[in-house]
Amino acid sequence: MPPVTLEGLATHLEAVERQLAEQKAPLLHGPKKDWRRTIGMFAGSEFVKQVDAECAAAREAEREEARRGSE
Repeated sequence: MPPVTLEGLATHLEAVERQLAEQKAPLLHGPKKDWRRTIGMFAGSEFVKQVDAECAAAREAEREEARRGSE
């Protein structure tokens, strides 16, 4: 084993830091989340259609209740 020198340690440390930076780069600068990538995610889903229908029915029931309350 060669003797340990300050220059040798500095060279080794630079190599280790370079490798670490290369490994961390994708984690730090990966793809940013964008709400637009969710568009169409549930297209054609029967569950989502059912949820939409039930929400629409609930909104309509609230409208009817509000109309009766204002009369």
